[in-house]
Amino acid sequence: MDPSTEEVETKHVDIRPISSSQPNSQDEVYVHKVEIPPKQNLFVEFKGIVKETFLADDPLRPFKNQPRSRKFFLGIQAVFPIIEWAKDYNFTKFRGDLIAGLTIASLCIPQDIGYAKLANLDPQYGLYSSFVPPLVYALMGSSRDIAIGPVAVVSLLLGTLLQDEIDPKKNAFEYRRLAFTATFFAGITQATLGIFRLGFLIDFLSHAAIVGFMGGAAITITLQQLKGFLGIKNFTKKSDIVSVMKSVFKAAHHGWNWQTIVIGASFLSFLLFTKYIGRKKRNLFWVPAIAPLISVVISTFFVFITRADKQGVQIVKHIEKGINPSSVDEIYFSGEYLIKGLRIGVVAGLIALTEAVAIGRTFASMKDYQLDGNKEMVALGTMNIVGSMTSCFVATGSFSRSAVNYMAGCHTAVSNIVMSCVVFLTLGAASLIWKIDKFDFVACMGTFFGVVFYSVEIGLLIAVSISFAKILLQVTRPRTAILGKVPRTNVYRNIQQYPKATKIPGVLIVRVDSAIYFSNSNYIKERILRWLTNEEEAKKAANEPRIHSLIVEMSPVTDIDTSGIHALEELYKSLQKRDVQLVLANPGPVVIDKLHASHFANLIGDEKMFLTVADAVSSCSPKLVEQV
Repeated sequence: MDPSTEEVETKHVDIRPISSSQPNSQDEVYVHKVEIPPKQNLFVEFKGIVKETFLADDPLRPFKNQPRSRKFFLGIQAVFPIIEWAKDYNFTKFRGDLIAGLTIASLCIPQDIGYAKLANLDPQYGLYSSFVPPLVYALMGSSRDIAIGPVAVVSLLLGTLLQDEIDPKKNAFEYRRLAFTATFFAGITQATLGIFRLGFLIDFLSHAAIVGFMGGAAITITLQQLKGFLGIKNFTKKSDIVSVMKSVFKAAHHGWNWQTIVIGASFLSFLLFTKYIGRKKRNLFWVPAIAPLISVVISTFFVFITRADKQGVQIVKHIEKGINPSSVDEIYFSGEYLIKGLRIGVVAGLIALTEAVAIGRTFASMKDYQLDGNKEMVALGTMNIVGSMTSCFVATGSFSRSAVNYMAGCHTAVSNIVMSCVVFLTLGAASLIWKIDKFDFVACMGTFFGVVFYSVEIGLLIAVSISFAKILLQVTRPRTAILGKVPRTNVYRNIQQYPKATKIPGVLIVRVDSAIYFSNSNYIKERILRWLTNEEEAKKAANEPRIHSLIVEMSPVTDIDTSGIHALEELYKSLQKRDVQLVLANPGPVVIDKLHASHFANLIGDEKMFLTVADAVSSCSPKLVEQV
């Protein structure tokens, strides 16, 4: 063998012999040394981090090794996915999309009017928002199943935030201008997140927080409907449950209209019955879908022939005819309402985006196709920007409508051209959240009660606050575990998860399940010493041999900073005073590089760092390992 080759192989393997405890043994046990990764150029390392953060899905891969004309076509196709799937479009797909679109369209008129009312806008603006945005999304969206239009939660949020700035009755024109301004900036926010690939920011609103917010918003929406259900004319502008119920009971003696209650209760029962039918027989999914439209037609006819509007039953009255008028000149691009519109738009845009992306991913998973989250953000943002200029308020996707779209057999976004409006109410996931994560349940309930008992803004504030609190708690108080040897293997696992795993006499094995940073380094050091103290006390009480070695399993430790290294140094010094040796097992490439750069590796010695826990234990107590 070539001497240079032999030298390279020796450096790469770098094994150390450990004498066997068996007498007259001819074999030697070789333990592999933990290798130091090659030094990376700072620019290359930074480039890798940036790529992994913003370009993890490698969006430029299809453009590699392509001629310029092909790259141009792929670029256009990336912006307008309709070009890609339109090539394979056929009559069979069109038939499915047509049926799905017509089914969803039956929800359009009644729901759009209702959601416009939640946003404190005239009914035609709800209809406008189900015309232009779905068309834009059909051109630019990558989801085949998501259905676009106004949604209950976003409409309520928009109406609540807008009326805090302008009274919708006294200053209807200025209120409408602010609504279009907020919609414009909601679109800008969504498109910006997509263009700069910052979609990960919406993950700061956890699933539990979103469910809590949606549930609280659902209760708030229900409470707001009491005004129309009971026929109350003078109703509170506040949305919290206490103010609403006070307003309801205050009007009980003279403000309720019995004709309105009878009509409302009758058609509510009808809608609930059709929903029950749709759940019992899935092939009749279209029954609850068309029920709202049937309710509107029948109730309108009933009020007309009985002249119930003369008896106090409130009606929609006049709805403006024609397609969307331009509203470009109504958007505030300067003045005091510019900042207010920006603030409201950012909040509404993020909530709408979170809802739409979650829905799109759900149905993409069900149909087993890829959904580009950043493209979705750009599409949603563009449709809201265009919508703000054509008299629309914030539109997004809805799970309930998308579910009907899916069950009706849609194939592509063509169904968006004829579908509209939505109801998105859910609290049923709360029990599942409780089973999975108690902290998530706290976030869910905190958000729910914040929305119900105070306001939408407070609910959102609670959602974000609890989500950040959870992140901080996980970062500052990471999990640690005592490891034991699984019988008849060389595998070491958490003794709580594997009760049959046995501890090695004289050796304490601790695993740290987190990166070690300034925020948690002191806690990790103290927690390890506390583990050691508890074990020593238990050994002393049982008259067992003392702990002479502490092995820290570092495979979950993805990174370490200077504070973390300082904490390891203090841990090493504390162990020296107790006559306990510190041993590290399986530090990753980033960690081992920093340990050598800081000279900590020299402090404890290279011979105290091992590739596996089994190697480390064999080095510390080879005879005891064989006995175990």
